[in-house]
Amino acid sequence: MAIEPFVQCSDINQSLQFYTEVLDFVVVQAPDPDPESLLAGYAFMVREGSGVHLSTHSGDGVAGIMLFIRVENIDVLYQQFIENGLDLDTVRIKPVDQTWGVREFGVSDPDGNKLTFGHQL
Repeated sequence: MAIEPFVQCSDINQSLQFYTEVLDFVVVQAPDPDPESLLAGYAFMVREGSGVHLSTHSGDGVAGIMLFIRVENIDVLYQQFIENGLDLDTVRIKPVDQTWGVREFGVSDPDGNKLTFGHQL
């Protein structure tokens, strides 16, 4: 089973820039360039087999979200995000070995949604 959460955002372009340029997600469906289209405020992205839907539509029932994204190597990924321009003020948790057997770090996106990247120790 794959879970693809919807993440509400206030500015679709700002969120796309963060998820693609800093977190290295790949856009599968970009927002419709027609501002009158229902899909003007929607995008779908993937990274390592995980998908995320971005939406500016308030009717999605999303009021912020926390995602856990399983990846292979936290330290390499964290360094890549720093090189991509990750604002250190958005880092919630620096890479750390947790007592529950996961190495993880956490960031917040431009709308305050919480993303945690981790791998089993």
